[in-house]
Amino acid sequence: MSARAAQALARPLALGSVELPNRLVMAPMTRDQSPGGVPDENVVAYYARRAAAGTGLIITEGTYVDAPSAGDRANVPRFHGQDALAGWSDVVSAVHEAGGKIMPQLWHVGIQRQAGKPPYPEAPSVGPSGRALDGTPQAGEELALADVERLVEAFADAAQQAERTGFDGVELHGAHGYLIDQFLWERTNRRTDAYGGSPVERTKFAADIVAAVRERVSPGFPVVLRFSQWKADHYGAKLAETPDELQAILTPLSEAGVDAFHASGRRYWEPEFPESDPDLNIGGWTRKLTGKPVITVGSVGLDAVFDPATLGEGAGTDVASVEGLAERLERDEFDLVAVGRALLADPEWSRKVLDGRETELVPFTREALTTLY
Repeated sequence: MSARAAQALARPLALGSVELPNRLVMAPMTRDQSPGGVPDENVVAYYARRAAAGTGLIITEGTYVDAPSAGDRANVPRFHGQDALAGWSDVVSAVHEAGGKIMPQLWHVGIQRQAGKPPYPEAPSVGPSGRALDGTPQAGEELALADVERLVEAFADAAQQAERTGFDGVELHGAHGYLIDQFLWERTNRRTDAYGGSPVERTKFAADIVAAVRERVSPGFPVVLRFSQWKADHYGAKLAETPDELQAILTPLSEAGVDAFHASGRRYWEPEFPESDPDLNIGGWTRKLTGKPVITVGSVGLDAVFDPATLGEGAGTDVASVEGLAERLERDEFDLVAVGRALLADPEWSRKVLDGRETELVPFTREALTTLY
């Protein structure tokens, strides 16, 4: 990688009142390594190691807000309860001591949860209209209006706790077919009240959460919203078919108080609306339409899109150069670059890239999915 590209990635960036030391972000990746939902010393070491190796911003794995139906795994961390928050406080301290910044990703899985799953087996599966991602009706319970309002408060409470715990901002998980995204998407949102209807009307749940969070945290505390076109197992799904439709969705979210968008594409190099622009990815369009800082993500540092269904034992993806990505960053297509599986495989990934040592990068393999370090 050229010194010019490395310099583009090494530039600092102000996000709200937080000064990020460079443009590299650790993408959120679920690990199931928090016993009983409580981050332990393993989780502390996992994040601190990557911060110490030059990753400027850590976005934690998804962490459940305080609602019984929020999650479906016992060992995914939660963001409520004294024990869990104490564990997160240790994580924050370690990341800060290592020179990094960190945000929790606040998460509710919505209708993707099957009833009977932990950590609260008695809790129902809930969503905006009780419809599964394939549109199947009666896949779960439709949220009553009072429950919707309680969930808005649950996200706001978690964000307030994040600032009190010392985090540097929060990310709201509004992507990949989880609860916030289920409200945004026509297939899963058939409501006839204020939270359903047109694409703009379907943004109300997300916008209400952003506004409630904004009221609970300091003015300079960054609020990031992650969104995607694609959904889990529905890779061709679209929230927006055109740039105008995307702008209609993003504008009320931006106006509600989003400081930055985390635009999730499966391949960062693919154009989102090629008929309108042959180059801009979903992150580039988001920055162009909102003027807000944008994190791009999608198979960064990998030579292929990871597919767990076809990944053979010991197989994986080879290392891919980030030269082209850095050039896009240099011309301000987006502002920050989130790295997922490549950083999972190689904790030193950021430092090696910033130092121009790409030949030393470790390829991603199946074993990296269960890494404990």
